[in-house]
Amino acid sequence: MRRVAVIGELNVDMLASGLTGLPQMGSEILARDFEMTLGSASAIFATGMAKLGHPVTFISQVGKDNFGDFCLAALKAAGVPTKHVSRNRNVRTGVTIALSSVRDRALVTYQGAIASLTYAQLELSPLKGHRHLHMTSYFLQTGLRPAFPRIFREARRMGLTTSFDPNSDLTGAWSVKIREVLAHTDVLFVNETEALQLSRAQGVRSALRTLGRFVPCVVIKQGPRGSMAVKDGEITSAPGFKVKVLDTTGAGDSFAAGFVSAYLHGSSVAECLRAGNACGALSAVKPGGTAGQPDEKHLRKFLRAESR
Repeated sequence: MRRVAVIGELNVDMLASGLTGLPQMGSEILARDFEMTLGSASAIFATGMAKLGHPVTFISQVGKDNFGDFCLAALKAAGVPTKHVSRNRNVRTGVTIALSSVRDRALVTYQGAIASLTYAQLELSPLKGHRHLHMTSYFLQTGLRPAFPRIFREARRMGLTTSFDPNSDLTGAWSVKIREVLAHTDVLFVNETEALQLSRAQGVRSALRTLGRFVPCVVIKQGPRGSMAVKDGEITSAPGFKVKVLDTTGAGDSFAAGFVSAYLHGSSVAECLRAGNACGALSAVKPGGTAGQPDEKHLRKFLRAESR
């Protein structure tokens, strides 16, 4: 059993989709659709892994409120146990307002319980017997951020491999402290902008080589153009799949789930990229981060069809 652990944030997404543009202050535009869905990069990755057949242990925190109830119900419906999700009466569950068009999206996040989770609240013994640990949203989780290196180090001591998707630094500073996390990371996920900012490089391939000096496998997500990675000094790329995009919310996290699932099955880097591209593409054909995520059978069928 390729058991996967995820430690991270949990919130709801308020998704306004089908926008023809992004609003300006003092103005109003219309959305074609709106719904509340399970949010957070950590939860979207966790549900993606569960749908691909991996038992998942999810360690997180929400407030003791209606949004927290919604998150727990959505996780259970996706096959992710909530035993290790704590309820905090003193904070409110986080919320992300997602404004989504077919080309891009803008996010407004209220951190709430996301920022208040700390290492002192965690119990890491449930990680024993797992194969892999994934963590993300480094900059949003201000309470947990200082402990990321320690958590990864302890996970590795237990025999787990690790993956890390920092997501964007809203300040643009990209503190060198993040290298303490990279030192204990087996697979790093970043998009092009993040790769260039983190590496201080001038081009994508240069960024891969620079980051590859810190992490054994570095993956750059390139949206509809696909993805590329470096491992053992060798750069591999895979084109994206053409699908009718409805909403890109969480596509990068679904990509990471597809990649890690293939990675845990011992697939080549090219196969991992292809699985990631497929999961990211399929997640974008439905609103929200989880509705379009494929199960293992759906993923295999999609990949076979695209190989013809």
